[in-house]
Amino acid sequence: MSTSPPPTRKPGRPRQPPRQRQPGRPMADGPDLRTHLLDAAIACYVRDGIAATSLRAIASQAAVTPALLHYYFGDKAQLQQAVIEERVLPAMNALREVLASAGDDTAALVAGFVRGIGDVIARHPWLPALWVREVVCEGGALRSLLLERIAPGVPLLLAARFADAQREGRLNPGLDPRLLVVSLVGLTLFPAAGAPIWRQLFAADDLDADALRDHTIALLDKGLGLD
Repeated sequence: MSTSPPPTRKPGRPRQPPRQRQPGRPMADGPDLRTHLLDAAIACYVRDGIAATSLRAIASQAAVTPALLHYYFGDKAQLQQAVIEERVLPAMNALREVLASAGDDTAALVAGFVRGIGDVIARHPWLPALWVREVVCEGGALRSLLLERIAPGVPLLLAARFADAQREGRLNPGLDPRLLVVSLVGLTLFPAAGAPIWRQLFAADDLDADALRDHTIALLDKGLGLD
């Protein structure tokens, strides 16, 4: 009994072993990925609040995998700290530098604060909404940041400068220097946070950031007794 030879295997492409991912940085496009991830985190914080934002939600916002966020920032708390150190504090430090350069001129100090806040918001449009949600609202995740790290360089500094000016007769004696700082914040950060509302309410799309700044300075100049 004859046996037929085994079928000949057709030549083809040699089978390759499974590709193993090399350890180290996950694959991603572009040198600005870290900036992109921080932007995505801030967008989620503003929309949903810091406490309610998960790493998975930020990854979805950034169109990356959660593993990539873990690689760059570790856990949720470390990512939040990165946003504070790399975005929030530099914005406030820029304002502090503006105030430090105003000298003893109270009008220049007030105008410097208003213009400085306007410049900060122009560079960081997310700041007013994040401020309202995470500092002003009870339980906000950034309130302790204000009290411990921002207050000495901006609001407490301003209040001290106003108190000096008042003692020297350069500021309306009927004002409380501390409440004057509160008023300045109320005339700058809050109108910026509420802009979508009051622009719609008053059909005020013609009022841009420059118009708001000029209005605020004019209002303060007449109300502080600086003339």
